[in-house]
Amino acid sequence: MHGPATSGWLLMALCAVTGSYCLLRTRTGSAEERRAARAEALMGFGMAAMAIPAAAVAPPAWGWGVYAVFFGIAALRALWFSRLSGHHLHHLVGSSAMVYMAVVMARAGAGGHGGHGSHATGSPGMAGAGGIPLLTGLLLLYYAVYVLRSGVRLVPVAAAATGGGPAPGSWGARPELALACRLTMGIAMFAMLLTL
Repeated sequence: MHGPATSGWLLMALCAVTGSYCLLRTRTGSAEERRAARAEALMGFGMAAMAIPAAAVAPPAWGWGVYAVFFGIAALRALWFSRLSGHHLHHLVGSSAMVYMAVVMARAGAGGHGGHGSHATGSPGMAGAGGIPLLTGLLLLYYAVYVLRSGVRLVPVAAAATGGGPAPGSWGARPELALACRLTMGIAMFAMLLTL
């Protein structure tokens, strides 16, 4: 199917670019801002890897287990740092959602639904492998609210940045780009969950 593969590649590119910008942000700001940027870069690159269409690169059977362990460790890290900043609770939800999606995909692959190793492929087999409907629905609701809230917060920051105030010194220090990065990853996570 040409359409779903194209959307998978676009989602992968969007997440990779977002992860790259988050890496750029790790060079500026306070220690807490750099820590958050590293967590967001990790999420962006992880989402990019999971969005690669299976028709192009089918992940090995053990690949979903690696994703689950990797993001499980990221979730524990986010839980640890949540005592310093509430924003890490969002990272905890995101990492936990990635673990959930990896487990669902591993289970689907083991159950004979192999051949659809990407969230963005939209294959009929994946719809049957959607995981626990209530949990998927709660995660979709969380990300829908997060995206809407981030979008509303982005409008005043972007307007202030273009309203003649002093320009920030570097690309990594631009608050509107950091918010846009978070908004982009929220939209991508919503899309991945929606096609689970």
